[in-house]
Amino acid sequence: MAHVRTRLALLGSAAALTAGAVVPAQFTGAQPAAAADREWVALGDSYTAGVIPAAGDIFEIPRDGCERTDRSYPQVIDRDLGGLFDLTNVSCGAATIENVTDRAQEPIGRNLPPSQDPDYPYPALPPQSEAVGPGTDVITVGVGGNTLGFAEILVKCMELGQGSGAVGTPCKDDLAAGIPARLSKVSKEYDRMLTVLNERAPKAKILTIGYPAIVPKDTSKCRSNDLTQFGSITKGDLDWLRQDVLEPLNKAIEKSTGTQKAASFVDLDESSQNYSVCDTGKRVEGFITSPDQLSFVHPNAQGHRNAADHVESAMLNTLS
Repeated sequence: MAHVRTRLALLGSAAALTAGAVVPAQFTGAQPAAAADREWVALGDSYTAGVIPAAGDIFEIPRDGCERTDRSYPQVIDRDLGGLFDLTNVSCGAATIENVTDRAQEPIGRNLPPSQDPDYPYPALPPQSEAVGPGTDVITVGVGGNTLGFAEILVKCMELGQGSGAVGTPCKDDLAAGIPARLSKVSKEYDRMLTVLNERAPKAKILTIGYPAIVPKDTSKCRSNDLTQFGSITKGDLDWLRQDVLEPLNKAIEKSTGTQKAASFVDLDESSQNYSVCDTGKRVEGFITSPDQLSFVHPNAQGHRNAADHVESAMLNTLS
């Protein structure tokens, strides 16, 4: 019965916790004890903010609903390099590209059925780009999965997989025709976002952060109907998700990055191979983290540590 309740809760809340899902009032990053020489602004969605318990504890009081955690990669880097960079972290769970560029966001916190967040609803937050200005030296931005609709794709794949007997590609058959348009939307909005960031911070180096490996190349590693992995999503659909959704998403981000001289792409996919949701030593959690924490396919602390290593290297290169 507990397993059934978890599945129902997952399906009921998955669209809200997006990847793919979690100042003055907004722009309060963890600040080093002494001011650093270079200003760094971290932008992004839940893959940047941390959001899930497996990525640490929420550290901001009062909470603003973005669910930034203390083991997310911006905070890890801040502890590592805080003497060099002064961090403002405005990443937010469920953020879209437009929420970074110019659309206000209403954070959801952890108001996920059947749980109620006592602080919900949260006030709307300004577009993340407003934290960027002429004095900004480095911008890191990890976003795109929510604009693609990766969360809803995962939920649909799980629902369709439940009636498939764990075989075939029911999700691919249902959704594949619409993926090119979703990817085109990501590319168009990402191009515009980078233009806006460059206009707001003309001297800044922009580091765009790709998404890590989520689905293994060998999907025989994945167990059917295991919510600590991909639940009822079929192996055929997992192959499709990797090849036709996730890898093209990273390629779209990398291609957009190439349109800006001030921007560089930070690849996380290669370094996270063999640490997927279905691997031993995973760096990305499945739908849940045992026994019953909703994780909805987000990086854990080890995944954020890996991201931190690569983003740190790119940040240090901006000093030369």
